[in-house]
Amino acid sequence: MAAIYSLYIINKSGGLIFYKDYGLAGRMDTNDSLRLASLWHSMHAISQQLSPISGCSGIELLEADTFDLHCFQSLTGTKFFVVSEPGTQHMEHLLKHIYELYTDYVLKNPFYEMEMPIRCELFDIYLSQAIQKDRVAYLGR
Repeated sequence: MAAIYSLYIINKSGGLIFYKDYGLAGRMDTNDSLRLASLWHSMHAISQQLSPISGCSGIELLEADTFDLHCFQSLTGTKFFVVSEPGTQHMEHLLKHIYELYTDYVLKNPFYEMEMPIRCELFDIYLSQAIQKDRVAYLGR
C-alpha cells in the first residue's frame, strides 16, 4: 500500500498549479481537486489569522480517520501538500525535497510562467523518483 495518496501544489493566490494522484483507490476528478486546493488555501490562511501564537505559519498537519494532510509553505507563499495514509511520519522531509525539485526544475525552466500550471517533464521524472523512493522507505519501516 502506498504511503502517499496525492500531491498538490498551490500558488500564492490559491490556484492549483499541480496535482498528481498516487493512490490506487478512488481518484478525484478535476473539479474535486480544484475544490480541495481552494479549500485548503482558505483554511491555511484563516488558521494563520486565528492562531493565538504570533508568527504562526498556518496548518502543517491535518489528521483524519482515513488520511493525513501534510503541508509545507515556501517563503513565496507557494503551498505543497500531500494526502497520505494515517500516521505517515517524516513527510516534512519529502515536502522539502519536492520544493527543492520545484525550484530546480520548474522555477529555473525558462519556458515556465510564474503562477501557471506546471508542465515540466524533468520535474515529473524526478518527482516520481522521489515518491517511489519514499514508498520504498515507508515499506521498509
